[in-house]
Amino acid sequence: MLLTLVSLSLAASQLHKNGKARTFTGESFDSQCAMNSSHAQMEKMHNMPDDTKACTLECVKMGGKFVLYDAAKKATNQLDDQEKPKEFAGQKVKITGIYNSKTETLHVERIEAAS
Repeated sequence: MLLTLVSLSLAASQLHKNGKARTFTGESFDSQCAMNSSHAQMEKMHNMPDDTKACTLECVKMGGKFVLYDAAKKATNQLDDQEKPKEFAGQKVKITGIYNSKTETLHVERIEAAS
């Protein structure tokens, strides 16, 4: 019993070893456009209107993943939750979560529109 509790405790500490939940800001992008730091190339290639939400959703539909893109830092964070970001596709957002450097993934606890 004690060994089980110690094992569970160690597993939990590994999950949160990168710290407590914090707030990350950026844009809800798709992984393809985030590589280019813009939706322009995809919109042009697929003859789409200048609409970041539509582009993000279409790119995710084609196999991309929702990511948080920080234009100032040119940084992209993969999101572990691929459902919550749909509502905020192409928008500036604030995500509360924990970044796992081992998997390079941001665990999304909460997402909301940024002002």
